[in-house]
Amino acid sequence: MTHRVGTVTRLWRYPVKSVVGEECERINLNARGVEGDRRYAILNAEGRPGSGKTTRRFRQIDGLLDLRAVYQGDFPELIFEDGRRMLANDPQIHSALSATLKVPVTLALEDEVSYLDAGPVHLITTAGLAWLRAALPDSVIDERRFRPNLVIDASGHAQVERDWIGRTLAIGDSVTLRVTDRTGRCRMVTLPQGGLPHDPRVLGSIIRDADSDFGVYAEVVAPGAIARGDCCTLVP
Repeated sequence: MTHRVGTVTRLWRYPVKSVVGEECERINLNARGVEGDRRYAILNAEGRPGSGKTTRRFRQIDGLLDLRAVYQGDFPELIFEDGRRMLANDPQIHSALSATLKVPVTLALEDEVSYLDAGPVHLITTAGLAWLRAALPDSVIDERRFRPNLVIDASGHAQVERDWIGRTLAIGDSVTLRVTDRTGRCRMVTLPQGGLPHDPRVLGSIIRDADSDFGVYAEVVAPGAIARGDCCTLVP
């Protein structure tokens, strides 16, 4: 038996890792994940990809969320806080980013080491957002804090997507995803961006009430295109 769980309400991709991304009407998925997602990263002087946190693979670089990236053809365009725009293939992009971030950096295309975090596709639900808003009525709970690829409009006030782990999710006419694991959270969800204030309560609530997890990862079983409004169904 199939079971309809919601519809796609928002689609996002992030051309540059840990930089503000772009909302899309339609995205293509392949075995790696969302086409064009996190294909570039800002590397520190040691060649480690910049992030909002330091981990085994990534290094914290402050100020990344003050930048935005959107695709212009084959290349991301970096949009600076002062309104400047520079393409990723501009020879001056490295010096401009270094001056803005106040540390020596370079912008690099993904090579043999993936710039993705722990899963190809990241999704959250409106039900999960409603749960967090109820827990933090004085906080600004916005999907952008969590950097999802898909936001699925689902009924309820709980992280219903947790029940999808280990199951197959069909989206639209052709795409299927295998939901694999919960998404662990870090300080990134507390950082200010695009009018959202700094708010450590967001991470505190997720740690306290949800074992540090919010949203889920999925892998692509059948590739294809999905669009806003597509139906999402759990299949056997």
